[in-house]
Amino acid sequence: MQKATSTKRVKFVNIKGTDFLTTLKSRVDQYFEENGISRNANGWMVVKTIAMLTMLLGPYALILFLEMPLWTMWVLTLIMGMGKAGIGLSIMHDANHGSYSTKSWINSIIGKTINLVGGHVITWQIQHNVLHHTYTNIYGHDEDVDTIPLMRFSPDAPLRPANKYQHFFCIPLYGLMTFFWALHKDYIQLLRYHKLGLLKRSRGTLTGQLIELTVTKIFYYIYMLVIPMLLLDISFGQWFIGFFSMHFVAGVVLALIFQLAHVLENTDYPVPTEKLTIENEWAIHQMKTTSNFAKENRILSWYCGGLNYQVEHHLFPKICHVHYRSLSNIVKQTAEEFSVPYNTHGTFMNALMSHFRHMKELGRPIPVAV
Repeated sequence: MQKATSTKRVKFVNIKGTDFLTTLKSRVDQYFEENGISRNANGWMVVKTIAMLTMLLGPYALILFLEMPLWTMWVLTLIMGMGKAGIGLSIMHDANHGSYSTKSWINSIIGKTINLVGGHVITWQIQHNVLHHTYTNIYGHDEDVDTIPLMRFSPDAPLRPANKYQHFFCIPLYGLMTFFWALHKDYIQLLRYHKLGLLKRSRGTLTGQLIELTVTKIFYYIYMLVIPMLLLDISFGQWFIGFFSMHFVAGVVLALIFQLAHVLENTDYPVPTEKLTIENEWAIHQMKTTSNFAKENRILSWYCGGLNYQVEHHLFPKICHVHYRSLSNIVKQTAEEFSVPYNTHGTFMNALMSHFRHMKELGRPIPVAV
């Protein structure tokens, strides 16, 4: 697997000299100035933060301190899985982009809620903020489209026999995502990013991050494993079923939200030139490789942290997601004026079906013209 193996980075060259991003930024600035509002979180975002933390920790407390049947405990672990995903989508995501607050220490504290779900701040920031947001859908640079060999998310990835059936087994594999994060993935990433020099760029040292990662993993397993096993009359196997179920729900939810934004029939997979350049403005690259979905579904938008407005998020990651709905009209209008694609699917199901069709297509060889 390539997985960002090169220390040489892709550069974006605006060969057409377009003013798309300049114009868009000006209009977005004007929106905030005219309405006299902050680009960061508001009161509703604070309410959401409390709600998502409660969705994880509330069922956890009920399981520990109330006597209940095993099946009830299992149902509560599923709710915890939704809470884990909600924290990742709606809280730590904004904070680790620096958009939750103007105060860096608040972003740092809120961003560390990723530790509650078994992840690690630095590895997540490098994979997501640096590699994915900069090099979206560029194979060999964006690790989100370069995962395990069983999955082929890019037409530029090697085609393997198992990929032919990936549209059938992708959901079960998505469910394993956070489970492996909690086990070992962060260590593997940390060592790889250190070799590539990416850890240094993120103001971290290998020794310091290994210590912090190990401490947070110990904390995670104390509250998720040790405490339940001490307080509850359950076997390790029963605990594992609940733990795995929680992670499976979180993995499926997180994976689908992000896959429905980039791995679709209407998104592009640009290939750099031999000189490692993309002959396009970075913002237009984002428009071509990203898609919105279910923009009118307010409940879904609330839960997934506005990431169904993925176009707006990729263009303005340092703006809190509570503003994406309002910004979407500005982005769409500007895109139309500059003849730039504005990809969107009307509903979640439409986007999901497009993802499955595209996964099936990516699992088959490209027909050779006769």
